[in-house]
Amino acid sequence: MDSTAAAFAPDELTARRARLVKRAQQLPPSGARPVTVSGRVAGWVAPAVLDAIAHHPGVRLEPEAAHLAPVPARRLGMDAVLKEIALLLRDCGHIRSWRDELLDVFAEGRVLGRIERGAVRPLGLLTHAVHLNAWAPDGRLWVARRALGKSTDPGLWDTLSGGLVSAGEDPASALLRESHEEAGLAPVELSAHGPLRTVLRMHRRLPDGYQVETVHVSDCVLDAAAAPASLDGEVMEFRCVEMRALRDMLLHGAFTLEAELCILDSLQRRLPAV
Repeated sequence: MDSTAAAFAPDELTARRARLVKRAQQLPPSGARPVTVSGRVAGWVAPAVLDAIAHHPGVRLEPEAAHLAPVPARRLGMDAVLKEIALLLRDCGHIRSWRDELLDVFAEGRVLGRIERGAVRPLGLLTHAVHLNAWAPDGRLWVARRALGKSTDPGLWDTLSGGLVSAGEDPASALLRESHEEAGLAPVELSAHGPLRTVLRMHRRLPDGYQVETVHVSDCVLDAAAAPASLDGEVMEFRCVEMRALRDMLLHGAFTLEAELCILDSLQRRLPAV
């Protein structure tokens, strides 16, 4: 706690977070239309993406929205329609990376289907991300550098682990899975992690589409002997940094936007109350 207070002033953290939140809140792409799934609002689709899927039988266009729905006449349920739309987007070059990973499709608080992860941002669909801020007993913070082969933010620094919640998965389970895959941590090492809390919902225009993402974070204190190791190749380096080094990294934009917001959230909670 003392090292945090020595390196960071409360007003500085508050002002920095406010600037980052502005970066994380952008309007949908120019000309984008709302997307509904089975009659419920689910996302935003840009004109070029809409052109790629407009002739699919499960897509109905109106001036104010694009509607995705099952096609009973062709025995296409919602999941089948979403799968075919994802394939169309891939074939038209709108998916940067096909992951063979399904994510739940949320619409007005309900899960109405599943779709390939790579198709989520082209359709502006909501995702949920989980992050882990892992502290050492001496007050240092573990951070991870993203592999240079990552399609998003290659080479930038991140929380120790983080990723999207997969289809049918709850956030707590996703946190354990990501922490094992990315940092080699066993569930027993995270048995005392804090509850997941929501940092914010991001809305950003990105090269692969529109990111609508609720970011959740949990804090834990790892054993002094902990030695994170990447199992999935998505991390190129781990560091356990003291607070002044962390401050320098933050000031020089070394972290992804999501990671910095998660770290700032934790730092603000660690400062002594005034």
